[in-house]
Amino acid sequence: MKQPYNTALYMRLIRDDESFGDSVSIETQRTILRRFARENNLHVVDEYIDDRWSGTNFDRPNFQRMMADVEAEKVNCIASKDLSRFGREHIIMDYYLEFVFPEKGVRYIAVSDNEDTEKGLSDFVPFKNLFNEWAAKDTSRKVKNSFHAKFLAGGRIFSYALLGYKRDPEV
Repeated sequence: MKQPYNTALYMRLIRDDESFGDSVSIETQRTILRRFARENNLHVVDEYIDDRWSGTNFDRPNFQRMMADVEAEKVNCIASKDLSRFGREHIIMDYYLEFVFPEKGVRYIAVSDNEDTEKGLSDFVPFKNLFNEWAAKDTSRKVKNSFHAKFLAGGRIFSYALLGYKRDPEV
């Protein structure tokens, strides 16, 4: 018999992800995770949502709250839409998947990636984590480059005027 799972549904979205459309929105993630939990008889303890937090940073408030619930043994299963929603730093991702979760007896499920520690992770997980990190770095580089180009062209790069200046309504 399978162990009863007290499940945390983890969702994360950074503003840069919004450019990919509704496919990664918090509501879409919630719908996917709730359906998965219902279809797999997982008892949902809580939803942990870090909206506008980068996956390259694991000091996210709700991520930390979720991990505190893991430490307190309130949660023994974590589900996210995919690996990139959980995090985008490959070394720390591998640390959680290979060391922390097995030590704590935590099952981790990346629903859309079809990865589940109970069934055994695929050999491609480290590569997926690496590509997720590269994607975050590439997006960051592109955003910085476009701001720099706009700055050099004399364009406005802030949505507000700096202190002591008035915003030109024509720009």
